[in-house]
Amino acid sequence: MKRRKFIKLSATASVIGLTPFELQAALKPLKPLLECPDVSNRKLVLINLAGGNDGLNTVIPLDQYDTYANLRPTIRVASGGTNSYINLDTSLADNQQIGLHPTLTGFKTLYDQGQMRIVQSVGYPSQNKSHFKSTDLYLTGNDGNGVQNGTDSGWIGRFMEQFYKENLAENYPLAVEIGSLKTSLGFHGEKEHGMALNITGQDPAGFYSVLSGLGGLPPENIPETDYGEELEFIKKTDALSNQYASVISDSFNKGNNAISYPDTDLSNQLKTVARLISGDLGSKIYMVRISGFDTHDAQVNGEGDITGRHQVLLEELSQAVSSFMDDLNQQNLADDVVALTFSEFGRKAKENGNFGTDHGEIAPMFLFGAPVAGGVSGFNPNLKEAVVDNNYQIQTVQYDYRQTFATILQDFLGAPNGFIDAAFFDYSNNQNFSEQKISDLIKKSHAVSQFCLTGEPEIEPDYAKTWLAFPNPFKDKLNLVTIEDVNELSYSVYTNNGLVVASGKYNVSGNKVELSLGNLAQGNYFLELISDGSKEIHTILKM
Repeated sequence: MKRRKFIKLSATASVIGLTPFELQAALKPLKPLLECPDVSNRKLVLINLAGGNDGLNTVIPLDQYDTYANLRPTIRVASGGTNSYINLDTSLADNQQIGLHPTLTGFKTLYDQGQMRIVQSVGYPSQNKSHFKSTDLYLTGNDGNGVQNGTDSGWIGRFMEQFYKENLAENYPLAVEIGSLKTSLGFHGEKEHGMALNITGQDPAGFYSVLSGLGGLPPENIPETDYGEELEFIKKTDALSNQYASVISDSFNKGNNAISYPDTDLSNQLKTVARLISGDLGSKIYMVRISGFDTHDAQVNGEGDITGRHQVLLEELSQAVSSFMDDLNQQNLADDVVALTFSEFGRKAKENGNFGTDHGEIAPMFLFGAPVAGGVSGFNPNLKEAVVDNNYQIQTVQYDYRQTFATILQDFLGAPNGFIDAAFFDYSNNQNFSEQKISDLIKKSHAVSQFCLTGEPEIEPDYAKTWLAFPNPFKDKLNLVTIEDVNELSYSVYTNNGLVVASGKYNVSGNKVELSLGNLAQGNYFLELISDGSKEIHTILKM
């Protein structure tokens, strides 16, 4: 038992000598502690819809159906007939009335069971519509305004190496990935590597290390060269992979599936995840992947025909997820698992003339599981935003994707604010995401209360400001004043695309520095200040 918990429980025990009424009064403030859920075995399953899912044909805004139909005359989901949308919930408010794509029958069942929630209009500030860049932003915890959260590590990796630090020495990987040929950047920590394992293309029951097939044994004495460092890394990775291999094999053989799954790629991935969870594998986070959502053409087969590439993908998704949840429920594992979908962006509101849609800015997220509070977060996107002047884009982001993840990390996994800040921080608005959580995402019966949150990361996030920058906005001169005694200051000015447009170094006198930045073009910039080993970021506006 941890010392901090022991102290809390000791405080409870000290009131045993009180009368029943006094005891009841004394225990009332401690009631949340006595009801703190056990989060030690909770799992998060991420379902990547790679390519940019078309949210408008997945979740149809019924309060604006005529506008939707005019924007998509040939690819719209019909309002009547055998292939019409599924009316999600008539009890919702008018601006939340939703029609699900007709293939999402499994989603409808989960919603009716109170085990699915839709989060509307998810994205991030200044959406980048490149597949590669947007995917990297989602995985590193950044947004289109900058990359201050880092580019070489992922938010999941940073979270795991801090929050699950005590599990780093275990003989199982903290994360398992299936469905991609390489381990995701999202699982790469700032300091810790090898926390996740990709088992794509390998039989979990007879798992083997790809590295062991390189042939031959590494030399006993590793040379102190760049080649030696690479060789040492491969040697350690090989040993770690083989260590994980037997544990994954044992868990797979020990586990079960209580139902039969459809014979599809995503179903097989989730079937494996369910079996590993059933076999008591200690891994905390799983990621699976279904690709093909970049539907520039053949999204439907023809005008008024709902069949096509998007229908096939959504049908596979719906059947796989509903089977996975059914499996967990039948094995009494569902209370410890939350799954959610994410896609790097959505699609434009207007069809493109090729029976498809082009890159857009927002997309809905789906959350599944017994701990999930069924319902809808947010309102239907406003289709009036999509006009010719903005290339028919819906641009209002109701929820930053990090709001969803921050809510799950805290309310489901039990992470205090500091661990969330270490994973990602909202540099665009200079605030943390633990203060922007989405209400009612996790059922009260499963949610972790603030009273139950304990612990702080070893490394505090570096967003505390010691420098004041003014005036802001500025024209030519930017004054910097610090409350600390510093001798030297280095600065760099970055564009929203990460390009350095100004930099320099000053000897600080009188705790203040004046920057001459009149040559910059008008616009927003990020100012990085480094003094005495500490770094901070300021958002500045050149008039």
